[in-house]
Parts: sequence; C-alpha cells; structure tokens
Amino acid sequence: MRFTLQNLLAILQVLPPARRYWVAYSGGLDSHVLLHSLAKVRDRLPVEELHAVHVNHGLSSVADAWGSHCVVVCRGLDIPCHVIQVDARAGRGESPEAVARVARYEAICSILEQGDGLLTAHHQDDQAETVLLQLLRGGGPRGLAAMPRWDCFGAGWRGRPLLDFSRSELRSFAQAEQLHWVEDESNYDTGIERNFLRHEVIPLLRSHWPALGTTLSRVAGHSAEAAQLLDQLAARDLVTGPQGELEISRLKTFDAGRQRNLLRYWIRQSGLPLPDSVHLQRIIDEILPAAADATPLIGWSGAEVRRYRGHLYVMAPLPPHDSGEIHEWDMAGTVGLRDGSILRATPVTGRGIKQELCRRARVTVRFRQGGERCRPAGRAHTHKLKKLLQELAVAPWQRERIPLIYLDDELAAVAGLLVCGPFQARSGEPGLEIRWEQNVSG
Repeated sequence: MRFTLQNLLAILQVLPPARRYWVAYSGGLDSHVLLHSLAKVRDRLPVEELHAVHVNHGLSSVADAWGSHCVVVCRGLDIPCHVIQVDARAGRGESPEAVARVARYEAICSILEQGDGLLTAHHQDDQAETVLLQLLRGGGPRGLAAMPRWDCFGAGWRGRPLLDFSRSELRSFAQAEQLHWVEDESNYDTGIERNFLRHEVIPLLRSHWPALGTTLSRVAGHSAEAAQLLDQLAARDLVTGPQGELEISRLKTFDAGRQRNLLRYWIRQSGLPLPDSVHLQRIIDEILPAAADATPLIGWSGAEVRRYRGHLYVMAPLPPHDSGEIHEWDMAGTVGLRDGSILRATPVTGRGIKQELCRRARVTVRFRQGGERCRPAGRAHTHKLKKLLQELAVAPWQRERIPLIYLDDELAAVAGLLVCGPFQARSGEPGLEIRWEQNVSG
C-alpha cells in the first residue's frame, strides 16, 4: 500500500475512538512523518486534540539536542510537545534496548488518561524485523503475531497506523515534504540484534524476495489468528479457584500441548511474565507428578509457580522475610509491616480480641518461630499453630508471613484468621477485630 494522507485517515477510522491522540515522537524519520501527516489532516481527524510526547532517555550525548529539535518541530506544527526525562540506564545483565523501551512506555503510560490513544510510528519493516526476531528466538504463534494494529495501553490504547507502509514509502514522503529529522547513531550498531537484521540480513533476503515485508506481515496476521484460536481454547479449558489457583487433576486430563497452552494462558491472565519453554516444561514434568504433600516451586524472572493441595498457584516471587520482626502496637492506629502490608484494629461487638485486655497489656506483632500453640474460641484443647493453619488451608509459603498478635507474651490472635479462646470477646462485649491488609505498598 502506498503511503498517502487519505490511506492514513482510512486506517485511523478502524482504530478505537479517542478523545485525543498522543504521538510518540522521537524526532526520527518515522515518527516525524506520522506527526507531520496528522498535523496536515488535523481538521479531519476523529479526535478533539493532538499532542506529541518525546521521551529523553539520557543515553546519548545529543539526547538534549533531540529533545530541543522535537520542541521546535512541534511549535512549527502548532502541536503541544511534552518532553519527559527518564533514567533508562541498564543494569548488569539487562538489555539496554529492553530497559529503554520499558522506561519509555512507562513514562508515556503515566500521562495517558481515559479515552486517550497513543500512536506509534511502527511500520511494515519494523513488523518484518519483529517476526524474524521471534522466529529466530523460537517464538510461537503469539510471538510471530508480532505487533497488533492496536492494543490496550494504560488508561487508553496504543495504535500503529503505519504498519501497512514500508520504510522506503515513508522516506519518499518525508523527502517530498522536505522534512528534517534526527538520526540516532545507535540504529547503525549491528551488535544489536534488530539492527543486524535490518542492515545485514533483510537486504540480502529482499534481494531474492522483493516482497519480503508484505510476506512477513502476512505471516504475522496468520499467527495472530492462530494465537486467538489457541486463547479461545485455553479460555474454555481454564477453571480456577477463588485465589486463581488451577486444579492439577483437571490439567492432567489434557495432552501435553494443551497443558502448555492452558498454562501460558493462565499465567498471562495473572499479569505476570511468561516462562520460557524450559521452565514451562519443568512445571509439567516436576510439579504435576509431585507427591500430594510436596510443595515444589518453579521460578523465573518475575514469577513463580507453586503446588499445594492439588492446585497450582502463580505469583510474583516472595520478598525476603525476617521472622524476627517485632512491632509494638497501641491498636489505636495502624501498624505497617516491612512487606508493605498493614494491620488495622476495628472496634466490634461480640467478636475479636477483648478491648479491655488490649488496654491492660503490651501488644506486639510477631511472626512464627515454631512451637506456637493456641486454643481457638469454642475448642476445649490447645493445638499447635502449624496444625491450625493446615486446617485453615493456609499455604505453606504464607504461614511464616502471617502476623501474630501477642498480649504480653501470650499468643492472642492470628491476623485475619482466628482468636485464641482466652482472649475472645464474648457476646455483647467490646472487641477489636484484626484486619491484615496486604498489597498496599507502592
């Protein structure tokens, strides 16, 4: 398809409705063509406002000059330009390109509001490079689907209206319009995988297959359809419990390929990073056949899968825990724990810990050391806390992290779960109900 303003407008019509467009503007050729073109047809755009956003990663000695260039161009186009500074320096073992990409999108995401659309200048050649990269990395249908026309992003959505146009088409338009853009010297570093494909591999392939970009875009489309069908199958297969847990016995009724498909879908639905094929297979080979009382763990960067009582649980890696952590608590306000959670004591009647005992005793928050005992209200005998937590189906990895409430040096309650009998408020008696509010940090 040839790049024209009319073709661009037609593509914008199939994107979701938006109140305003944000153009991710780097100052380079592709994003300059997109911004300039939108400015030329702004009276026909299906939005009320048009803005540009430039992210300064601070990785180049001329990064500030690029930002200044973007501001000048936007001023000439009468388009508001928002420049955001980020720290995109990669740590040891991190991909500089990946770190910069994450920092860029996080920054842009922070300014998007409900009903906003972010437009990026990814084009057909970018799509071809992505398909080849995924193929060389062993990607499946979802990876080979590469970049969709649009997807959800932050409070709004992200669209790629240039996917049907080649880099040469955009360059021809830019030259005809006498546009001036910046050149990022890192784009010519063939030590970067994408650049190696762009400058060394794709020109060679295109010399034999001139329609390479169009063909690989078609591959992406076919793969997107296959990925959608696999997701539909996984959605039918997925049955989860109240904590999002997956029943192992049901998973075992499927063949290996269907198991992997369901596991990928389940993990993706949790919002956590997907495992590579090795870790995914380890879940099947090591966790599924484990003994009923075993608690195996398979972890990878950003996520882990555990087993308990015939179910799989997926979660972010647990932070370090200090079982020696102790907090004094007057119970009038909240107490913050090192994991970011808080404890709150709410006045109630006929349940919780007796208020009168709390006023007279030194109240502390502690964690399991081993050997704790409690006689739950309504029972005649004391029991080991470990046994009580098992009865309450508390997963092993959670037991040592549950706050314990002590009055003087006696265990009075387990936050959110039970009160020991001698401390239980009787009917009509003022009490304090302990609530443990997790995931409140950040």
